[in-house]
Amino acid sequence: MEQIDSNDLLGLIAGTFTTIAFVPQLLKVWNSKSAKDISYVMFIMFIFGIVLWEIYGWEIHSLPVILFNVITFLLGSAILTLKFIFERNKSTLIKTD
Repeated sequence: MEQIDSNDLLGLIAGTFTTIAFVPQLLKVWNSKSAKDISYVMFIMFIFGIVLWEIYGWEIHSLPVILFNVITFLLGSAILTLKFIFERNKSTLIKTD
């Protein structure tokens, strides 16, 4: 088994914190059933950037970059998807009233 060097350890720690930072936002959106203050443009640009980081991670064979960008992509995509769903549901409710 290959040993983790200090650079990868630093990347794993950094990736853990930056990825976990999205969990409270996702929980807030889920619990409130609202994402009205979240910008579509920002999250679309963010997810595009994450995809590019993922490609970069594969190119340099960096486990921390690959691992945490996959997780962050999933969390960011979940927030963006919930925003779309909740706004769609809200507009449907308004039209039927």
